[in-house]
Amino acid sequence: MRKHLIVTAAAIGLALSACQRQAENLVEVTGHLFVFNYRVASATYLLTLKKTGPIPDGSVIIAEFENPQGGAPLVLNQKIYPIDDKIALQSENLHCVRKDRPYSVSIRLVDKDGKVLQELKTQFRSDLDQTVLPSKPLVVGAFYDKNPEVFKPDGSVDFSNTDKCPA
Repeated sequence: MRKHLIVTAAAIGLALSACQRQAENLVEVTGHLFVFNYRVASATYLLTLKKTGPIPDGSVIIAEFENPQGGAPLVLNQKIYPIDDKIALQSENLHCVRKDRPYSVSIRLVDKDGKVLQELKTQFRSDLDQTVLPSKPLVVGAFYDKNPEVFKPDGSVDFSNTDKCPA
């Protein structure tokens, strides 16, 4: 009889701990990559999350992306809407992304009162150096006209990347 009670208590404890873990995980990372857009000469972080539990109204996600140039992290605050099942976070433009170097990101899900509901960490790794991008957009304007600073009137082309990056 005593053995039966111990087994039952252990099973209940495991079931309750499993419920607790599910309640803590409200979002999970489903993807992360660098987006290199050669047309506008930009690189950004793109992080995608999936809701795995109900998120209180008024909650925000705060993502702190490592700055490839060094210095303070790039911080993004984004409101979460109840209708969204998937969440996409895109950073501001980056400079100095290096191939095969790990870049970290910290994500916090915070309710409207500032209480942290969940924290996540992940890493980005690029398979390209940002030096593959030109330093100036290839096109300008609504009609994607050739950028005269890249495509010179004399027929020459300047694709050089002039980012000053730490070694």
